[in-house]
Amino acid sequence: MLRLKYTFCLLLLTSLFLSCDKDKRGSSDDENVAKLPYSMLPPINELPKLSEKYVKQKNAEIANFFTENYGNDFENVSFLVAQNGQIIYEKYNGYADKENNILNSPETPLHIASVSKVLTAAAVLKLVEAGKIELDQKLTTIFKGFPYPEVTIRTLLNHRSGIKKYGYFTEDNKVWDKSKTLTNKDILNLLITQKFPLDHPTDSHFVYNNTNYVLLALVIEKITGMRYSKAMKLIVFDPLGMKNTFVFDETTPLSKATPSYKWNYEKYPFDYLDAVYGDKNIFSTPRDLLKFDASRNDINFLSKDLVEQVFKGYSYESKGVKNYGLGIRMREWDNGIKFFYHNGWWHGNTSSFINLRKENAVIIALSNKFTRKTYEVKRLSVLFGDYPFTLKDTAATDE
Repeated sequence: MLRLKYTFCLLLLTSLFLSCDKDKRGSSDDENVAKLPYSMLPPINELPKLSEKYVKQKNAEIANFFTENYGNDFENVSFLVAQNGQIIYEKYNGYADKENNILNSPETPLHIASVSKVLTAAAVLKLVEAGKIELDQKLTTIFKGFPYPEVTIRTLLNHRSGIKKYGYFTEDNKVWDKSKTLTNKDILNLLITQKFPLDHPTDSHFVYNNTNYVLLALVIEKITGMRYSKAMKLIVFDPLGMKNTFVFDETTPLSKATPSYKWNYEKYPFDYLDAVYGDKNIFSTPRDLLKFDASRNDINFLSKDLVEQVFKGYSYESKGVKNYGLGIRMREWDNGIKFFYHNGWWHGNTSSFINLRKENAVIIALSNKFTRKTYEVKRLSVLFGDYPFTLKDTAATDE
C-alpha cells in the first residue's frame, strides 16, 4: 500500500514538473498561431471543381503560350496558373544555384521582390481588422519623433505619403556609409534625425515608394512586439502552410538566400540595401503564393467594408488606367473591368503576381535570372476573362 502511494505521488510530481516545464519553454508556433486573433486563415468557402475537359483545354493553351513566348530563352522560371485553388499548369526551369548545379523546383524559395508588399499589406490589414491599429492612424502616434504629421497607415499602403525614397537619400555618403548594411530601423532613424523634406504634400498624389513599406514593416513590429520575420511567420506563413516561405533580414545567414543572376548568369553580390524588408526580401514559391492568394480571396480574410477599401483606386490626379489600392496594383478601364496585380524587380529577381478576383484565378511567375518577360504573363488573363490584352502582345516592361 505504501509503495502504491509512493508511485502515485511520483507520477503526480512528474506530471506537474512537465506541465511547469512546458510553461517555461513557451508554447509552440502552432499554439501561438491559434492564439493570434489577427492570423490569416485557410479558405473556408468551397469552390466548384474544374472539369477535366476545362483543365485540359486551359493547360494546352497555357503550355502553348509558354513555349511560344519563352522557349529556351526563359532559362529560369517558377511559373504557376490556377483557378478555384486548382493548379492548371506549372513549370520550373533553370538553376536555383548555378555554381552548385542546383535546379529550381516547386520547393525552391525565390526572392519575390516587390510582390512582398502584397504580403506586408495583408498582415497590416489583419491588424487593422483586429482593432490593433486604424487605417487613418497617424504614424506620429506610433513612432516617437516621426516628423511627418499627416502620414497615415493608409497613405503608406497606397503610396501617397510623399516621403523620400530611401534608395535615393542613402546614396548620399554624408547621410549613410554604404560599407555598412542598412536596416529598417536605420531608415526610420534617418527620417527622424535628418527630417528630409517631403517630395510632395501627403495624400496629394501617387508616387510608388519602397520607404512606405519599410515603415509598414516597422509598424507590424511595433504593434505585435515581434520582429517582422517572426510576425509574418505567425500571421501569414505558418497558418497558411507556406512551408517554403521566409523573410530575409540582417540576422539571416546569407547562405539561406537563393542567389540571383544577371542575364548572363553573373551572380549579383550582396549590397548595403539587401537586408531591408517589408518592401521586398520575402522568399517564396508559386505554390505557397497560391495558398496566400486563396486565403486573401476568402470571405474570412477581412470584413466586406475593409475589402472594398483594399481593392479600389486612390489616385485619380492623372488620366489613365493604372492605379493602386491598399497593397495592390490595379488597372481600371472605362467599361468597368478591373485588373489586380503586383510586379517586382530586385537585382536579378523579377516577379509577377496576378489576382483575377472575378474569375478566382491566379497567375504567378518568379525568376532569379533577370528578364522582363516575367511581366508578360499578364496576357494569360485573356484565357479567363474579358481583359484588354492579347496573347500576341510583346510590350510588357512595367515593374
